Amino acid sequence: MATKYTNLDELRSEKRLLKQEIGELEDILTFKSKKDSLSVMTNGLTDKLLKETEDEDGEKSLSLDTQNIMREISSGMKETASKKNILNLANDGVKSGLLETTIKMGTVALVSNFAKKSVMNKNWKRKAVGLALVYLAPYALRFIRKKLDEYQKNKTTSSLEKLI
Repeated sequence: MATKYTNLDELRSEKRLLKQEIGELEDILTFKSKKDSLSVMTNGLTDKLLKETEDEDGEKSLSLDTQNIMREISSGMKETASKKNILNLANDGVKSGLLETTIKMGTVALVSNFAKKSVMNKNWKRKAVGLALVYLAPYALRFIRKKLDEYQKNKTTSSLEKLI
């Protein structure tokens, strides 16, 4: 601060002007709505993913719109798995691993739905089966996958030996 002030009033007026200037800059840089500001920054990409909720105090907060996200995912899955694309999915999916991933997701979904229904059942035997699925199914699936990989490797090796 090279400028020397002659009295305290000059310093206070300078401070008031600086605060006013900072306030004006903040108004320019900030948006009134968080969702709108994110929308501007991401060119509308976050519009489908976020929603504004208002709490009992009247304050707005930003949260993920999980219902819309799931709707987008399911519509994408439906488009991917349409009857026209099934054959292409099977052909291209084998090359890219998409089919393998889809099978894994389907298996996990089936096992988790069955386990959830079993755990919610009133019968204690069904609950035990559901809990066993929750804790033991991942190990069983890994074991089965490992054995299938070994089997596939052995088949590939034997077919190569036959060719040679």
